[in-house]
Amino acid sequence: MEGLTLVLPRERIPVLIGTNGAVKSEIEESFGVMLDIDSGEGVVRISPREGRGDPVNLLRARDAVMAIGRGFSPDKALSLRDEDMMLDIIDLREVLGKNENQIRRVKGRVIGERGKMRRAIEEATGAKVSIYGHTIAMIGDYESITFAREAVEMLIKGRQHSTVYKFLSARRRAMKRMGPGGARGG
Repeated sequence: MEGLTLVLPRERIPVLIGTNGAVKSEIEESFGVMLDIDSGEGVVRISPREGRGDPVNLLRARDAVMAIGRGFSPDKALSLRDEDMMLDIIDLREVLGKNENQIRRVKGRVIGERGKMRRAIEEATGAKVSIYGHTIAMIGDYESITFAREAVEMLIKGRQHSTVYKFLSARRRAMKRMGPGGARGG
């Protein structure tokens, strides 16, 4: 499989590289890929390492690099090594157009006062949420991402915070009833 090319915000490139290249090396080792990073342009080329050309690992490496580019810490991005974890990104420009005031307003709604709404989404769903630039990104398993996305979409559509809190509260109660592992037996 051929390599992949991504463009990251230039200010996120140092995070991708890490101190003395530690993050870059960990991504390369974890996913069996090579990263070629152009710091000036923010271009990252991901290619399979010789003898380790698993396309799934290439895509997982892409997601980890994208997660860092969307504001996640390297530790959270590297959780994508787990095959049950996935990255989901909502591009607010695709939903709202290029109106910066509207994008800023929606980002503020998702973050909430002192980060309260974002924390509530993370606690209720188990997904990690990053609001960066014009995107809202989430890392979690399929079920976590599904519910986190639903909560975020409710906020984008203008639903009241109280409605979203009720949705999240019901979600949290359902998770507790199901117990560890999330799925009900029988």
